[in-house]
Amino acid sequence: MPNHRRNRPNPPGRRARDTAGIIQAMSQRVIPLVDQRAAGWTPSPAALLSPPTGRLTDTLGRPLRDLRISVTDRCNFRCNYCMPKEVFDKHHVYLPHHALLSFEEITRLARVFMAQGVRKIRLTGGEPLLRKNLEDLIAQLAQLRTVDGRPPDITLTTNGALLARKAQALKAAGLNRITVSLDGLDDATFRRMNDVDFPVAQVLEGIEAARAAGLGPIKVNMVVKRGTNDQEIQPMAQYFRGTPITLRFIEYMDVGATNGWRMDEVLPSAELIARLQTQMSLVPLAPHAVGETAERWGYANAQGQHDPRLGEIGLISSVTRAFCQDCNRARLSTEGQLYLCLFASQGWDLRSLLRGGASDEALATAIASLWQGRGDRYSELRSSQPATGNSALRRVEMSYIGG
Repeated sequence: MPNHRRNRPNPPGRRARDTAGIIQAMSQRVIPLVDQRAAGWTPSPAALLSPPTGRLTDTLGRPLRDLRISVTDRCNFRCNYCMPKEVFDKHHVYLPHHALLSFEEITRLARVFMAQGVRKIRLTGGEPLLRKNLEDLIAQLAQLRTVDGRPPDITLTTNGALLARKAQALKAAGLNRITVSLDGLDDATFRRMNDVDFPVAQVLEGIEAARAAGLGPIKVNMVVKRGTNDQEIQPMAQYFRGTPITLRFIEYMDVGATNGWRMDEVLPSAELIARLQTQMSLVPLAPHAVGETAERWGYANAQGQHDPRLGEIGLISSVTRAFCQDCNRARLSTEGQLYLCLFASQGWDLRSLLRGGASDEALATAIASLWQGRGDRYSELRSSQPATGNSALRRVEMSYIGG
């Protein structure tokens, strides 16, 4: 609940003490993971609580524009690059419900982040459609406004298993767009990768339901793992050619510590596009916006020019061609830990501030202090790290903060 005393004026001395106490508390509530990239760094106390400006930048001049919110740590798939069954088995203990941020808490934090410049909110998981009554959260978020008075761009990433039955309700609640994870069209390959024997036909049904509901433009993400599903690249590209759906190929990444990542299982985007161009004509396209993660390629017509009716694909090359310099994303875990990088080893506890009675202004000050100290660029520095998944750094799991 909001602090009902937050509108009462406080004397400057008290405001300074409150801010220093908040920052000190945050430094003591760091998730106990060792992050050598941020070792020894703590936010600098501000003299006064600082109202949000909407113009935050980090140490590399990157603005805060995109907030990714994990709404659950549960998933009904066991993809080996995210939640391998040998780690996330029947004995795995999930977070208790009281530890999760409530919809009201998520909405309040989202409002504060938007006052600091966030324009897009992406709901993730785990599998976000497993969170009961998720449409209620979407409806609450849809009422928020950016610093320039616009509604936020609300998106969601899902494995598609529950999408067919939920697409219409999600759209009615205010969801704008959707991204579906799909790692192949061959049913045997897909069942093997999700490791719960889920059929690909039901995911395709969910995609069609999302199209019918008006959740677009739709994106389909395919994580490509050499020797596992790279034979599905061409069939996927052919299947979505001529549709309004953008297929995006994602290099297999070293997120977390449980997926046994190895560099020799990464299929570089340069090799992937070369494979595709043996069967179809593709031309590079300009990015839509600064900070866009995917390199765009358009399907070409007989004259070698991009035909918008044929659509496009995207390449997300976070291993071989890092895009850290334009990264404008923050990530909020399902229990209110703030992460400043997908590959982070350190999180900051906003839930304790939220439930401890911090005002919106105090929350904004804490967020500003953290973002202004951000210098994360893991993918650019990867070459100096071990080349296997056996790094001494214990990074946060993708299933915990979403992709």
